[in-house]
Amino acid sequence: MDNPAIPAILSGMKHDTDIVIVGGGLNGPALALALSQSGLSVTIVDALPEPVRKNAAFDGRAYALALASVRLLRAIGVWEKIADQTQPMLEIKVSDGRAGAGPLSPFHLHFDHAELEEGPMGHMCEDRVLRPALLASMKEAPGITRISGDAVTAQMITAGGAELTLDSGKVLRTRLIVGADGRASGTGARAGIQRTGWGYGQTALVCAIAHELPHHGIAHQFFMPPGPLAILPLPGNVSSIVWSESDKTAAEFTTLSDADFLHVLRPRFGDFLGEISLTGKRYTYPLGLTVANSFVAPRVVLVGDAAHGMHPIAGQGLNAGLRDVAALHQVLTDALQRGEDLAAPDVLERYQRWRRFDVAALAMTTDLSNRLFSNDNPFLRAVRDLGMGAINAAAPVRRALMREAAGLTGDLPDLMR
Repeated sequence: MDNPAIPAILSGMKHDTDIVIVGGGLNGPALALALSQSGLSVTIVDALPEPVRKNAAFDGRAYALALASVRLLRAIGVWEKIADQTQPMLEIKVSDGRAGAGPLSPFHLHFDHAELEEGPMGHMCEDRVLRPALLASMKEAPGITRISGDAVTAQMITAGGAELTLDSGKVLRTRLIVGADGRASGTGARAGIQRTGWGYGQTALVCAIAHELPHHGIAHQFFMPPGPLAILPLPGNVSSIVWSESDKTAAEFTTLSDADFLHVLRPRFGDFLGEISLTGKRYTYPLGLTVANSFVAPRVVLVGDAAHGMHPIAGQGLNAGLRDVAALHQVLTDALQRGEDLAAPDVLERYQRWRRFDVAALAMTTDLSNRLFSNDNPFLRAVRDLGMGAINAAAPVRRALMREAAGLTGDLPDLMR
């Protein structure tokens, strides 16, 4: 379908849609909504059927949405649908050891939102809240076509665009393919993009915990030798747990009954929130680092986990993906206004230059942090504890880290300003 917003230089090309986004998780729909506001026609191909995406049950999976990500969601019309179902993160406390072990030592980090003039550093939002809101917004937005329950089986670059063949046999002709299809991105693999990465020998145990006492909007991160335990506040007296353990131990814990699982969690969790109980299901995810060697190929660009997957130690996975979304939207919108081919190599290279350094820095930070903290080496423990104590005592440094966590540093795309 020809789009009147597309410059005349491209109008002779025959395409079904300006952009095909492969992947219907979170980043793909967010990008579709952003691009539709620029007058582009977008088709999103989701291998999962819509009812599976839409009817997610409560399972404890949640995201720490940085302030910059909240701004993006507001700009694309999603935030107003979910705001009253999110939990502001008013404080973040980071320490060695575990909760409930007495007063925190001087060697800890404490971030208080009162030190930021912009307000809370971010909000916690459950997966079951965010996904349906994205689906609902896509149905309301002009120029978005959604194909669900159908997978891409082949892609081919043509003289003036690209063709994708779906499992159903349908062929889509487009100007640009965006891969938002996760760490094992088929889009990237079909484009010949290789990946670099490694596993950590750790597995994340994810669940939701109901607790007797209020959390007061405080997020906790406790560094223990096998890996970090994050306790993240959700609406009500409920918290999301992301507990990293060695693969072997995690496999053993996975087989436990709920009662036995709570028995091994309690000593690590502590009693600072009173009695605890499981609510919803338990999930496990292997942890590792994987980064695409290139974020672009001829008429192909990668965003989110398709471009980079990191350790959840800093809670920045989705935030990094949404920054990809905002940056790509701006690059493509600027190209559209200049009358350029949206998928020209120099256009896509602008996106890669913008995101590559930020992603490399974040990947290195999360990798080094996990290696520094996920051990019981006395020397490393002393180094990291002294480091946390020094940072906590230096207000300018502490506030700079808070702004980093809120996504307010660096070259921010317009949608995040």
